[in-house]
Amino acid sequence: MESSDKVVETVIVGNYVEMEADGKAKSFKSKLSKFFWDGGSAYDAWFSCASNQVAQVLLTLPYSFSQLGMLSGILFQLLYGLLGSWTAYLISTLYIEYRTRKEREKVDFRNHVIQWFEVLDGLLGKHWRNVGLAFNCTFLLFGSVIQLIACASNIYYINDNLDKRTWTYIFGACCATTVFIPSFHNYRVWSFLGLVMTTYTAWYLTIASFLHGQVEGVKHSGPTKVVLYFTGATNILYTFGGHAVTVEIMHAMWKPQKFKAIYLFATLYVLTLTLPSASAVYWAFGDLLLNHSNAFALLPKSPFRDMAVILMLIHQFITFGFACTPLYFVWEKAIGMHECKSLCKRAAARLPVVIPIWFLAIIFPFFGPINSTVGSLLVSFTVYIIPALAHIFTYRSAAARENAVESPPRFLGGWIGSYTINVFVVVWVFVVGFGFGGWASITNFVHQIDTFGLFTKCYQCPLPPPPAIFNTTSAPPPLHHPLPSNHSHTP
Repeated sequence: MESSDKVVETVIVGNYVEMEADGKAKSFKSKLSKFFWDGGSAYDAWFSCASNQVAQVLLTLPYSFSQLGMLSGILFQLLYGLLGSWTAYLISTLYIEYRTRKEREKVDFRNHVIQWFEVLDGLLGKHWRNVGLAFNCTFLLFGSVIQLIACASNIYYINDNLDKRTWTYIFGACCATTVFIPSFHNYRVWSFLGLVMTTYTAWYLTIASFLHGQVEGVKHSGPTKVVLYFTGATNILYTFGGHAVTVEIMHAMWKPQKFKAIYLFATLYVLTLTLPSASAVYWAFGDLLLNHSNAFALLPKSPFRDMAVILMLIHQFITFGFACTPLYFVWEKAIGMHECKSLCKRAAARLPVVIPIWFLAIIFPFFGPINSTVGSLLVSFTVYIIPALAHIFTYRSAAARENAVESPPRFLGGWIGSYTINVFVVVWVFVVGFGFGGWASITNFVHQIDTFGLFTKCYQCPLPPPPAIFNTTSAPPPLHHPLPSNHSHTP
């Protein structure tokens, strides 16, 4: 019995077992290098999921709360957290189904990273593949754009000597270095550090807001407008839509079948960061957040805030890599470089992927509103609607359900229960997320363009102080000189 279990495990684990064995035999890496560089355990997957899910959105969730109100903000986080965990589970089962079928056919994935569009192609055909590829690549492209915009937005609160557009140029060059990270298998230490950084930032936001207290005359009017309400809701949809890279993370695992509930546990941890921080900042600043999409803008400058900004900058660099690495894989496959063993050649081949990301971040620097737009138009289909429909159609026949590698949990009602949940996900996300959310987020996005313009130099930056009015040939009046008032002046 043990030997048969071992054979099954080898089939599912596939070439990662073989790759590890080859690595040990050749001893081409030190133990220290493996400890920091080679991550394929369930813990590594958990760190990757949690770190990737809560990135710069941590800073925009208070903005969403000001649009939604406290109660709706909390409820939408809980709802989309659960829906996101469910569709991540669907993606994982479809990946296991696809990989098991292919490995039974003796397909070798030793130098090939399986991606979501390939899973759709293998299970449902080329039309599903094309749709999945289009949505996935576009979402990850704009996901990378958002990380770059966030870098410029955050660093400005430490050093405003340069405008945000200039900072975008600088961080675009820095983020381009992610071309040297081969795959998600090599994000072990980065995922761990990324989660530590966001944990610090979340609790800094929470504690600093309570210590600051409520601003004078604070108002909590949300929700006030339907447009703002659904814009905020789609930003939360985007927040819990980070599982577009689920397949790549699973493929980096030594035992992908252990992924099942990892995303759910990651989401539960993320909620312990997002709920307290967003609630505390909204409690302290209320409606002021409607014109400040970055929470750092309202908190007073301090060493703790500067530390949070620096940590978020590093984490956004990591998240940029998370979002961009699948795009690198797609590009490598398109130009025939994916199975090249030279890291430098692959890195050089990947560089063209960064250029459009850099350009789009300069065109649309609307930190906050762009999240909602991407959430409604892209996240809704990429990680909610398409996975739910793919699961329905993959197992639509009795034979497919009977031979399924992974059956739905019994406590959720088995196949009937999963079908019901999938239909709910498709209808809810299509109507509320894509329909109302798309209308609201596009309306808000167009408003940002009308207000600030494309290629704006410094989005939502404070206006420079007006020039002092006095004779430039003489010295300005002393600061302590009392100015006359209308009440004390006598004719």
